[in-house]
Amino acid sequence: MLNKKCFTRTFKWSKKYYIDKYSNEAKVRKLRSRSWFKLQFIDQIDVLFKKGTTVIDLGSAPGGWSIYAANKINNTGYIMACDILPMKTIYGVDFVQGNCADLKVINKICCWAKDKKVQVILSDMSPKTTGISVIDVYNSIHLGNIALNICKYVLVFEGSFVVKIFQGKGFEQYLHNVKSLFFDVKIRKPSSSRCNSREVYIVAKKFKYKYDMINIL
Repeated sequence: MLNKKCFTRTFKWSKKYYIDKYSNEAKVRKLRSRSWFKLQFIDQIDVLFKKGTTVIDLGSAPGGWSIYAANKINNTGYIMACDILPMKTIYGVDFVQGNCADLKVINKICCWAKDKKVQVILSDMSPKTTGISVIDVYNSIHLGNIALNICKYVLVFEGSFVVKIFQGKGFEQYLHNVKSLFFDVKIRKPSSSRCNSREVYIVAKKFKYKYDMINIL
């Protein structure tokens, strides 16, 4: 049995190797971020994209998920990305910089989607973590609710939704809210997610309703 000192050293080595594994692979493949592997993992199981798919990517910077989606649909559909941070241009991706909670930004998203059928909404939005789990989970769920509301505005009937959420107080209620809007809901933990991270991804498919497009402002 490992003693405490040996266990701590082994854990630190494992954590460093684990992080470097995907970070180094991202560098080798010239990817914008290691989050690319998370969406790949989910898509391999849940098959989110096909030719002609229209996608909205929330919390997109630096662009790992947008690039993955663009490669999958191969310029046959549409992609809008949105983030509070700037993002370098990606061919085939329309980008809006701003806070997804801002009504003006939401209205821009709705205007962009007006003449399109949005089949997939992705949200990799993450709060600025404090290290205080209660606060971090609360802020994560708040961002999840913003993304879920955007689904109500623009997602087509039987569309799909992927959202990152931190587990903790309020998670089960949020999951219940997602299940009330989608027929098929799963929880995924990509292998590229850190083992000690609270993050999981809720993959919701077959959106139950068709909401009429509205002008938020």
